[in-house]
Parts: sequence; structure tokens; C-alpha cells
Amino acid sequence: MAVAAPAPPAMTYRAEASIPLPDGRWDLLSVDADHRRVVIARGDSVSVVDIATGTARSIGAIDRGHAALAVPGTHTIAVTSGKDNTLRLLNADDGHEIAKIPVGDDPDAAIWDPAARRIVVMNAKGGTVSVVDPVAIRVETSIAVKPALELAVMIAPGLMAINDEDANEIELVDLTRGVALAPIALNGCEGPTGIAFAPDANLLLSACANGKAALVDVRTRKLVKLLPIGAGPDTALYDAARRRFLVPCGKSATLSVFALNRHGAITPLAPVPTEIGARTGAIGPDGRIYLPTARFLPAEAGKRPDMVPGSAHLIVLVPTG
Repeated sequence: MAVAAPAPPAMTYRAEASIPLPDGRWDLLSVDADHRRVVIARGDSVSVVDIATGTARSIGAIDRGHAALAVPGTHTIAVTSGKDNTLRLLNADDGHEIAKIPVGDDPDAAIWDPAARRIVVMNAKGGTVSVVDPVAIRVETSIAVKPALELAVMIAPGLMAINDEDANEIELVDLTRGVALAPIALNGCEGPTGIAFAPDANLLLSACANGKAALVDVRTRKLVKLLPIGAGPDTALYDAARRRFLVPCGKSATLSVFALNRHGAITPLAPVPTEIGARTGAIGPDGRIYLPTARFLPAEAGKRPDMVPGSAHLIVLVPTG
């Protein structure tokens, strides 16, 4: 008697669309829910993607863009310009540059502090954090932390957690007092980049370069466990409505998914197939996930592969349940 093969694991997300993008490198992105668009930092510009029409346009003149941040309640996009050490403020509607603000050395990730209504910039090489007032258009304060600062997240009013890629730890910064606090060691996590926070469980998740994700209890400020993920992550996301941590992994072409129950216990779910190169991402309030990538030519030994011309696109994943 033949034995039926086990049913494949149910997918938590499915591909809904693929939106063409201009050629060129990309980095961090964010969702502008108020205006139904996605903004993506590019090497020399910002891509503004209209979600409703599935079309993209380029704005700005950036010198190696690292992070594009839609400033809530405005039409402004803040983008870190890594080679000239500035934060650019752009008008997303007509594309004009509002301001060019000098920050620290090699500005990389940027987040929004909703309590203070400030843009916070992580200066990777300088090891500082720049707190920028987007109305007064100036750096309000610069906070010394450590070099190799990566992505960050607010974990309480005035309190920010930042991955440190070289030190393999989470730096805690008190933005109200303008000081760095004692870090959280991520033993077993190499090269943490992406970070996400589940406020309903007081848990942080850092995506590591060695096929692990580090789960940290914010209350005790201690590493809880290491979880297996795919290869080549660069961001981490939290789907609050579905209580899921998500890690896009560009080398393995997967989205690692972890479910949280009401007690804070975490369970790995089946990885979602994506595409090679889909290492950064953003999530909208409706749970849709946006992952930029492209197709690639075979790489020469010791070199990065070139992109196939005309192949850059934005994957849209929609939750299935």
C-alpha cells in the first residue's frame, strides 16, 4: 500500500506582484503608508514606488544612498548620503531637495523617533548617532557610541537599540540624555545587521551573518537564544498584526519567519521562497512585505556579480493568513 507523501508546509506569504525598478544598486527602504508608496535608497537617487499603480520614479542626486525614510505626516523623504556624509531631505511629490544636512562619518541606517519627532542617523564609520530636527533642519545633538553601527529600532520613548556589526552586540542609546548605555552581548552572533522589535513581547531580534538570529529580552537585556535563518540577511522586520519576526535572506533567497505566541514563545515557520539578492525589506501596515532585488550574471572569482540590465524589481509579498 502506497504511503501518501506529507503535505508541504503552509506558506505564510505569497508573491503578489513584481514592480520594475531603475537599474542600479539599492539599500534600505521604508513604507510611506500615508501616501501609499515605498521609498528606496539607491546609489545615486531615491526610488519612489507608487503602490497602487506599480510604477517607480527616481528623485534626488545622492552620493551612495544607504537608507530612505519617509517622515510620517509629511511629504518629506530623509535619505542618508554615505560618501559625502550628509542627510538629504527631499520632497517626495516633486523631487526637489529641501536640505542637505552634514552629519557624521559614513551615515548608514536612519530611523524615526516618534516621541521626539526626530530623525536619528547611524554614522557607521564615525561611531556616532546624529539626532536631526527635520523642521529646524539641523543636527540637534551628536552622541558618541562605537564604530560599525548598523540598523536600529526604538524600544521605548527615548531609548534606541542599534546593532554593532564589528563588536557583535546591541548598543543601547538614551536619546533623551544623549548618552550610550551598557551594550548587550550577542554571543554566537557574527556581524549583526538587521534588527526588529516586538513591543508586545519585549523581544528584539538581530539578524546575523553566520546563519543565526539573536533573540534578546529587553527587560533583562540578555540574549535568550539563537535561531536558524537563511544566508545573507541585511534587515529584520516585525509583523505586529500577525506577531511574526521576518528576516529577508538574499543569498539563500528565503524569508525566515518566526511566530510569537501570547506568552512570548517563538516558533520557526516554513521559510518563504523569495529571490537571490532580496536582502533588505520593509513592511506596510497591511502586512505586505517589499523586497528589492534584481537578476545577476555569473560572478567572476572574488568579485560581486553584475546585475542583468533592466532586471531590477520590487517583490511584493502578501500574507496568506
